[in-house]
Amino acid sequence: MNTPASPADTLRATLTGLLDGLPPSQAARAVERLIAAYRGDTPTHAPILRDRADVAAYAAYRMPATFEAVRSALAAFADAVPGWVPGSHADVGGGTGAATWAVSATWDGTRPVTVLDWAEPALALGKEIAAAHPALRDARWQRARIGTALTLDPVDLVTVSYVLNELTEADRTALVDAAARAARAVVIVEAGTPAGYARVIEARDRLVAAGFHVAAPCPHSAACPIAPGTDWCHFSARVSRSSLHRQVKGGSLAYEDEKFSYVAATRLPVTPAPARVVRRPQIRKGQVLLDLCETDERLRRTTVTKRHGDLYKAARDANWGDPWPPAED
Repeated sequence: MNTPASPADTLRATLTGLLDGLPPSQAARAVERLIAAYRGDTPTHAPILRDRADVAAYAAYRMPATFEAVRSALAAFADAVPGWVPGSHADVGGGTGAATWAVSATWDGTRPVTVLDWAEPALALGKEIAAAHPALRDARWQRARIGTALTLDPVDLVTVSYVLNELTEADRTALVDAAARAARAVVIVEAGTPAGYARVIEARDRLVAAGFHVAAPCPHSAACPIAPGTDWCHFSARVSRSSLHRQVKGGSLAYEDEKFSYVAATRLPVTPAPARVVRRPQIRKGQVLLDLCETDERLRRTTVTKRHGDLYKAARDANWGDPWPPAED
């Protein structure tokens, strides 16, 4: 009996199919132009997504990375709320719907799904892509302005991925507040840059003030122990690189690492990690150095050596972003 393809494999295959018939050089030029537009290197009056070819190229380029980053954040959230499965999901500013695929990869089954975005070409393509995944075939793709006029129906889970950077401060505040009013759980993902982290912390503070508990990545809901301007909290998700990625970025590696910052918060009872590995572990002869964010609202480096036995073996296998110590089987 054939094993059903995973959401990740189905998404990858579907995105590859989008580019059939589109010359690789044209797809690469479209992606390069869109990256420049989103970074503000082109006039703001120029349309960013001009046609279906633009949307298809950008989706093929960006959806796998967004999917892996959101899936990583959702996995950490699911660990903190074991047994809970969202009965409904709204993806705000979801574009072509990468986060909806990540939700379906985290929790089995089907649920009502709504994707809200202002870009009609992105919504149309997202619906087309979702037809390849049984859990998403009935999703609603709805045009909506993401900002102060946003209203959300009650829902179990709201995701907001790579959206806050496109909004004014007033619109960011309105979006987070609307999500807090509507949802039992909110997961926000931004680029893993100092600015992205600052936007995540701003959202985190508003969610906590609204009565939410932080489920991940933080092991507590108190203030972040990182002094503003000195560092930033971010994580990494490995993404398989397509030929389009290699053409746009150069190089021949089969993968790249997507850096992201996130917060997952909820009104549900949570069991956060005792601590979180917040930097890539440093493996040295006979020891592993782990940088941890801990429940007592501090950052600490701990050294795990061979004399720690099984804990040393676990430390050698630990990844950036993992809870620490590992849960016992």
